[in-house]
Amino acid sequence: MTIHSDWGDWLPTAIAAAEPDGLAVWYLGCNGFALKAADGTTVFIDPYLGTGDPPRTVRMIPVPFEPTDVVEADAVLATHDHTDHTHGPSQAPILTGTDATFYGPPTSVATAEAWTDEHGVDGNDIAEITEGETLEVGSLRIHVEPAHDPDADHPVGYVVEHESGTFFHGGDARPSEDFEAIGGSYDIDLGAVAFGSAGMIPDKETREPKYTQWYSNENMAAEAAAQLQLDRLLPTHWDMWKGLTADPTALRDHTRSFDHPRTLEILEIGDRTSV
Repeated sequence: MTIHSDWGDWLPTAIAAAEPDGLAVWYLGCNGFALKAADGTTVFIDPYLGTGDPPRTVRMIPVPFEPTDVVEADAVLATHDHTDHTHGPSQAPILTGTDATFYGPPTSVATAEAWTDEHGVDGNDIAEITEGETLEVGSLRIHVEPAHDPDADHPVGYVVEHESGTFFHGGDARPSEDFEAIGGSYDIDLGAVAFGSAGMIPDKETREPKYTQWYSNENMAAEAAAQLQLDRLLPTHWDMWKGLTADPTALRDHTRSFDHPRTLEILEIGDRTSV
């Protein structure tokens, strides 16, 4: 599979040229992020540049860059093994074109191991992680935490600490005791929570329409933000799949009476914010 960008190379060029004062965050659409710290440390989390599996899953947003245009990266993190989170055509070229190491839970690593033959990835650039571990990547301290995603096999979340603040990425996880524990252990400035509607999506095997909910709805996203004690809630995934898209501005009514999140921060694909 060859990936063609709708936008050319301006986004990875902008990331490479950026000189943030603290920790900058770019939303890549779906549930993907690029993080860059003041010292240049650059980490991608769940970057996905595929178009899905039409007509079952149909991408509704642009492909923002080609992975071969990424010239600087220290790590690629995967939260779980679903295609839009662990994807060889999207992630292997980042590994082969930079000094990045791929980190993921066992199921993601099992998928990535095939990239050594399929995409020429060095096996030493694939590392398995699990809950309770801490990674030191440049100026970033990354904690691997458990995550409750009933549709995934061994998902994890990441707490990324930098001297300027803390970012949390929960993959597609939903509210749970895991989020409560994370919220009690860290002071999270900005947290990404997967949010979307439910819809009739063709079954993977039979292709018959099937009621499908893969992400938190409005009340669940609000509950997740409260459990994580987020200062700022950043909803993700609402833009991605035809039939499961949602309006993130609706979350204002669902979160405004709670102590957390203090702020709802909505980014569109390609937008940049800071932690």
